[in-house]
Amino acid sequence: MFKSIRESLSRTRNNVFGQIVSVLGGGEIDDETWEDVEALFIQADMGVPTTLAVVEAMRTRVDREGLYRTDQLINALKQELRAMLPDPPPLNIDQPRQLTVVMIVGVNGSGKTTTIGKLAHYYKQMGRPVVLAAGDTFRAAAIEQLKIWGERAGVPVIAGQPGGDPAATIYDGIRATRARIKANEQYILFVDTAGRLHTKYNLMQEIEKIYHVCQRSVHQAPHEVFLVLDAPTGQNALVQAEKFKEAVNVTGVVLTKLDSTAKGGMVFAIYKELGLPVRFIGTGEAIQDLAPFDADAFVNGLFEEEKV
Repeated sequence: MFKSIRESLSRTRNNVFGQIVSVLGGGEIDDETWEDVEALFIQADMGVPTTLAVVEAMRTRVDREGLYRTDQLINALKQELRAMLPDPPPLNIDQPRQLTVVMIVGVNGSGKTTTIGKLAHYYKQMGRPVVLAAGDTFRAAAIEQLKIWGERAGVPVIAGQPGGDPAATIYDGIRATRARIKANEQYILFVDTAGRLHTKYNLMQEIEKIYHVCQRSVHQAPHEVFLVLDAPTGQNALVQAEKFKEAVNVTGVVLTKLDSTAKGGMVFAIYKELGLPVRFIGTGEAIQDLAPFDADAFVNGLFEEEKV
């Protein structure tokens, strides 16, 4: 059984939000209280703009509604945090079609290849046939890593030679996947992309080329573009994200390594500062440790231990 979102938030809950509960329950609510809450939010990598917005909303509510009990304050805070995570439209990946193409982008080291393997496993368990395309041709290790994850997930991997044209590899991957489709089958092709290139290449130009190959080859493709962000990287990940957003139409975020850090506040910064929904969360190292993002479970998991 995969780890739950609540389990993956244990460090954020114990190191940050548990302290917030103590601060809000420590007596009179004054300017010093809000400064302490601000510091804890920033420690959780919520980011300055998001932190200021939440604290201002809370100060207004406390004054307007006369909140003073700890349970009232925590409920109000949970409501304000939940309001920052608007429900996104349904995943386009789930729409019925013969071939769905999903691009995966992100810097090397963010957990991109691991995420592709987990996504392949997740959708295969749901009964969808899956193929992986090795578009990071600039690192021989990337191709081999993707093949390993393909074996773990039990799905085929379409790969070219190291150093080859990544856009040509993706074109071949689309053709090879189409050739596999039988009546009533709904395939998903996950497209890996480079996260770092040698200096003579422009990373974003290469990713744009892959994007356009997908557009030209399959109707309305790519149907999703998932950006993989590494939770421990914190605010630096948001800077990276802006560059990918400028290059391709990113549709959602997969946040990895959430279980190994107290940076759970990043989720709120992703929504507010990037305007992107979090679609999946990596909750551990095993292939099944990938959970669809549930905003209610996430906010509750910041404050509560799982009830037995």
